[in-house]
Amino acid sequence: MQTHTETDQPLVHHAPPPEAVQRVILHGVSWETYERLLADFQDSHAAHFAYDQGALEIMVLSLKHETFNRTLATLVEIVAEEMQGDVINAGSTTFRRADLSKGFEPDTCFYIQNVERVRGKDEIDLTVDPPPDLVIEIDITSPSLNKFPIFAAMGIPEVWRYDGKTVTIFTL
Repeated sequence: MQTHTETDQPLVHHAPPPEAVQRVILHGVSWETYERLLADFQDSHAAHFAYDQGALEIMVLSLKHETFNRTLATLVEIVAEEMQGDVINAGSTTFRRADLSKGFEPDTCFYIQNVERVRGKDEIDLTVDPPPDLVIEIDITSPSLNKFPIFAAMGIPEVWRYDGKTVTIFTL
């Protein structure tokens, strides 16, 4: 326990810079705990969660993170419109599969090839419905949970990842 008296040096608490993404990775977390956290934060945009076989990442998004996310999402929508394509922007929908013990909330995701298979659905069940065709992932801080094993296991065909300097397009 820290104490402070007038003769001591003042306690200094350094807050992270406002543009930083705040995240924590916990290990040994049960699937049930992950599901409870999702239920508790269901109507909140306060945090994003990713889960991979006991590893849980909890991330609070920054303005910088969201600015890059929105820019890339807008680019996808403009390209789709110019190509007269139909897309569904599924945003940061929570995708999870208990049988794989994996789940994630993308920064943004889109249905492109599978638009007709999900049109009009209120819920996506990845055991019967297709995964999003494109996931946008903004990863401008470290350390972060490697989400590529999650994406690959769920059958995500394409990921656009921005690392703070470069957009890299991955086909899985």
